[in-house]
Amino acid sequence: MSAAGPTAGWTPPNDPLGAFCRDNHIAVAGAATGPLAGLSFAVKDVFHVEGGVTGYGHPDWLRTHGVEPETAPVVRRLLDAGATLVGKTVSDELAYSLSGENHHYGTPVNPRDPSRIPGGSSSGSASAVAGGLVDFALGSDCGGSVRVPASYCGLYGMRPTHGRVSLEGAIPFAPSFDCAGWFARDVDLFARVGGVLLGDPPARPIVRLLLAVDALAELDPKAAGALAPAIARVEAAVGPVARVTLADEGLAVWSEAFRTIQAAEIWGSLGGWIEAVRPVFGPGVRERFAAAAATDPARVADARERRRAVVERLAGLLPLGTALVLPTVPRGAPRRGSAAEDLEVAYRHKAMNLLCVAGLGGLPQISLPMAEVDGLPIGLSLVGARGTDADLIALAAAVCADPPRTDPGTA
Repeated sequence: MSAAGPTAGWTPPNDPLGAFCRDNHIAVAGAATGPLAGLSFAVKDVFHVEGGVTGYGHPDWLRTHGVEPETAPVVRRLLDAGATLVGKTVSDELAYSLSGENHHYGTPVNPRDPSRIPGGSSSGSASAVAGGLVDFALGSDCGGSVRVPASYCGLYGMRPTHGRVSLEGAIPFAPSFDCAGWFARDVDLFARVGGVLLGDPPARPIVRLLLAVDALAELDPKAAGALAPAIARVEAAVGPVARVTLADEGLAVWSEAFRTIQAAEIWGSLGGWIEAVRPVFGPGVRERFAAAAATDPARVADARERRRAVVERLAGLLPLGTALVLPTVPRGAPRRGSAAEDLEVAYRHKAMNLLCVAGLGGLPQISLPMAEVDGLPIGLSLVGARGTDADLIALAAAVCADPPRTDPGTA
């Protein structure tokens, strides 16, 4: 394999979307043969690539870090499977946003509607895939950074079981939630990439579906109506859904526990660098880091107790062979340039009521591009028990095949 070293000021070719990093570009040719031979991919700029500098969505991070001596194993696995790394993609600032609007590097285009945000923090990866600049892309997901842009941009996107895909060689964020995930436009390619990253384990059939009614209640009637045919399509592959309430105390209580633990872990990972360097952050991101710095340890302890109860609840609901169906996010992509207090507070908090479920449980979740609201994509998600990643991928491949298959036990 050969690697092209980073070149300051370089602009990736054929990038009308602003998806790729310019100041720390690096490309690596994949192996001549393998299950992904001949395909191209991009990598979110939180994963290290030998010979390059990881920028983490912020020029001060790029300035204060050196050349990486090794490539992250998850990236190496894709290269060894024959895929060629085209370049690194724009991330939100230190990955602490769900919008995709980067104060320093701009906002990658959402190809489904350029007037809308792509979603973050894996914004550049989602933009590059949705716009056809690469075949698939690698992102990371803590609070929803693969699932949100997958929904906004009309892509297949996966957050795997926590710890299932190696995060060695990636910058730590909130370690008990962080996952490496991926995007694709096509369900068959999505499954092929999953086979490479997961080691291609055999899939067991999903035989029971649960529909989270409290998650559906987060939607307005138009969005709920748009998702109804998608839910029916999943039912056609497995059987009628059983309606359940996930959180008797309210999903907002779960979400608050997630945010509290996440903030404490983020400050533990990044607070020292922030205090030493004093970087400039954009709206929304600035306030979240300030809040993370002031997180009350007593609240963190209470949130961890809540998390243990959530894990027990989800384990009881989701034995092997069962999948949970819920909306990925409450709505289609917001407009670019929306007020920070709307985009990063009110809407982010509402979205986290849905996104926190898999995060707290460490569970695998796939967002499927199966619906639209007012012409904007909105994802339907499948969530399974820990370790059922391949089972969910097989079900997704069956449901989203054209025509749909009735054999969800095989991909």
